[in-house]
Amino acid sequence: AVARDGGGFRVTLGSGHVVRARRILVASGLVDELPDLPGVRDRWGRDVLHCPYCHGWEVRDQAIGVLSTGPMAVHQALLFRGLSDDVTFFSHTGSLDEEQAEQLAATGIRVVSGAAAALEVRDDRLAGVRLVDGRLVAVAALAVQTRMVARAAFLAPLGLLPVAHPSGMGEYLPATDATGRTDVAGVWVAGNVTDMSAQVGVAAAAGAFAGAQINADIVAEDTRTAVEAARTPA
Repeated sequence: AVARDGGGFRVTLGSGHVVRARRILVASGLVDELPDLPGVRDRWGRDVLHCPYCHGWEVRDQAIGVLSTGPMAVHQALLFRGLSDDVTFFSHTGSLDEEQAEQLAATGIRVVSGAAAALEVRDDRLAGVRLVDGRLVAVAALAVQTRMVARAAFLAPLGLLPVAHPSGMGEYLPATDATGRTDVAGVWVAGNVTDMSAQVGVAAAAGAFAGAQINADIVAEDTRTAVEAARTPA
């Protein structure tokens, strides 16, 4: 947990060890909450994936399914269409509006209606998606949309809590400016805890940039203190 400690902060680690700091940079990332469908968790990171930029190359030119589990499912399907001519969109428990249906049809993405019941696995490989009506639709890889939640419960004592992301894809810690500063004085954020789409390079760069701003903030504070001391008669 993180709590105020005078003009700074007190960080209590899981081991019970306490660390004190003048500023805090939160770079604790996020947690992917997976769709509640039998088989998804077991195949996650293998032939069940979510990001075409992170994992798409490994499944290129294969039969790719996209399970509609969030507001960006159609967008996700269109992105994976750039990696394969064989893409199937499972509407699952969702629905398509007229524009979305037109987009999928125009780009050659097959739409399968009906709720999914489970993933079918054979010889330790994804064989397809089993629907509640018993049909098996063959795919070699399945893209799902996770609910992404900032890993930030330890900041509750500061009153800094994740809020709903505008995209509807989960919860994040918003920054108030481009440096990563938050509404809580002395606390900055960087990486996936505040930017859900940031890959490793972007997240690392954001952390380095925020770190530089924190250093500048401390230097400015020390300078003000020194000036005030110099102005005070001995």
